[in-house]
Amino acid sequence: MVAFQLISANAPLQRTWAAKGAHVFMAKVGGKSTAISQYFTLKSENEALVRENDALMQELLQAREQLRAFHTESLSPEQSLGFTAMPAEVVMMSKNGQHNYLILNKGFEDGVQEKSGIITHNGVVGIVDAVSAHHAYAFSFRNNDISISARLGHEGGSGLLVWDGTSSNRAIIKEIPLQYLYSPGDTVYTSGHSLLFPPDIPLGLAGQSHVVNGATNEIEVELFQDFSAIRYVTVVHNNSFDEIQRFVQ
Repeated sequence: MVAFQLISANAPLQRTWAAKGAHVFMAKVGGKSTAISQYFTLKSENEALVRENDALMQELLQAREQLRAFHTESLSPEQSLGFTAMPAEVVMMSKNGQHNYLILNKGFEDGVQEKSGIITHNGVVGIVDAVSAHHAYAFSFRNNDISISARLGHEGGSGLLVWDGTSSNRAIIKEIPLQYLYSPGDTVYTSGHSLLFPPDIPLGLAGQSHVVNGATNEIEVELFQDFSAIRYVTVVHNNSFDEIQRFVQ
């Protein structure tokens, strides 16, 4: 500002330039201050939305469990599988390999456990493999070693959903018996035959199919989840995981 004051003392035109320069300078400073303020406001709003989304996810899981228990005479609400949900943020993610991974900002001190599922409102993201105090390492669904039990529609055939190995939003559902009919555009859901994910999470839309060995169908699936734009996720854990695992070991 000293330089502006020296120049402005010399001539009216220079005073005009100096005034304009000062206004530009102040506008830039003010703009940056506004941008910083907006950034922190937006960050606060995002965190509030994450908390709200987590609460809604908890309510949805509870409602699904109650509905499932109601329709299953052999299970009471207390006996049905129960999942807990926790919000987390993705702090690192690989995208271009055949064995992609994620790192979350929550660990065992936050309540995250190994063998938990990771989801968003758009579908399945991955599986927690290891946890430290404040972080979790997870296999992305975009991984050649991951498969998910999935179903065509709510009542259709179940099979294994796997990443197609190349694209960011395509998968294949395998081992669908030929007697189960479907139409391209049918929604694919988690089947509930897995200990890691609640049933009836929408995953994507069924596409074209081809017959394998004359016995089963392999069906292309266009995923709802966009793996190029994941930031906030929900970690879900089956509260009966350890108990049920004892029967299958």
